[in-house]
Amino acid sequence: MSSLAWIDFDEAERQRAQRIMALFQERETRDELGLGAIRDSIADHLFPGTSTIQTRLRYMLFIPWLYRALEKRQIPEAQLRGEARDAEIRLADALKVGGESNGIIGRDAGPRLQRLPSSVYWAGLGAWGIRVFPGSLDSLFVTLRGRGRSHGASSGEDALAGAQAPAVWNSALPQTPSDLLERAVFRLTTDEAQFLIDRLVASQPAALLTMLAREGIDADCDYIWTHPHLSAFPAVARRLVQHGEIFSQVMHGAALLYNLALSELRQRDDWIDDYRERLAAWRDELDPSAVRVWSLEDFWNVVEHPAHAVRPAAKRFVTEWRELVLAGREQVIASPAARQLVEERERRLKTSQSRYANHAVRDRWTGASGADRLTFRWAQAISHLRDLAHAE
Repeated sequence: MSSLAWIDFDEAERQRAQRIMALFQERETRDELGLGAIRDSIADHLFPGTSTIQTRLRYMLFIPWLYRALEKRQIPEAQLRGEARDAEIRLADALKVGGESNGIIGRDAGPRLQRLPSSVYWAGLGAWGIRVFPGSLDSLFVTLRGRGRSHGASSGEDALAGAQAPAVWNSALPQTPSDLLERAVFRLTTDEAQFLIDRLVASQPAALLTMLAREGIDADCDYIWTHPHLSAFPAVARRLVQHGEIFSQVMHGAALLYNLALSELRQRDDWIDDYRERLAAWRDELDPSAVRVWSLEDFWNVVEHPAHAVRPAAKRFVTEWRELVLAGREQVIASPAARQLVEERERRLKTSQSRYANHAVRDRWTGASGADRLTFRWAQAISHLRDLAHAE
């Protein structure tokens, strides 16, 4: 049995560790071949503050509203945590009363909810400058507990504590609806939408998400590189999108080959046929000339991000896979070298939990792991942009 204990991390390391732990619970972030740091670097450049488990944009306001009310409560920390949890669960009920059905976090779980909206949106609130408190959610509760203790101090001590207490939310945060926990909706008001756009402009001026939000661009497309306004994107963003497209396209073949190999080991003819068809489609859609002129040196420079360290082994894997694809995409499906490259990569990453080596783990495999193309959180970005565009 394994366990994870906190060492003496600073606050940045603590939050980073929490984000990594959260990824293990997210189905969409399965990273069987160790490409997650590259994927997340691209996503954080283009769409900072988003995550694959965000649903609707107004949660970026719901959370500050709920916690701003709790900040006024002079109660013990345990009670404060309990009231915060109760408020977030009540919010799900209020959204149902308001007529919402899709995108409610905890809609079906109710009091059994494990992942609260505050934990889903906490990092994004900081990235967008809505949350100005620099710490984790846990450290906020500790800070609020300290404020509560000052309640019994002398007037001079109380004033000093209040002056020293750090701000938690941006001072321009819109007014909390009076009936928030009785009836709530996801539709933003125009003032709320403008506040969110202003926060993006101030905190993430170079991000593509900011440009799309500021210009009110709402497009319906599956991938950011098929966006109808691609030619109007800033040059830096367009360059990254183009790199993201070819990276997603090229490495999709490796993910499909991994799933095919597992299907063969499981002797599931239906899965085998499906992945062979998908690999054939990948082969036919791949543009060899684009792969040939793709500069990996420029790619690594462009995707570099302070929050994500791309390890040399990941770079080697991408480089070697690209070389195999260029050597003959017609044969890559059956190529022993391609299969060996994918298998060795997974075995090094998963060690004793490798599905190639561990029969018990492989038998629990349900037929798909990271088998879809990387989209770099475009689905979440387009949802947020649509919420901004439909504000009233």
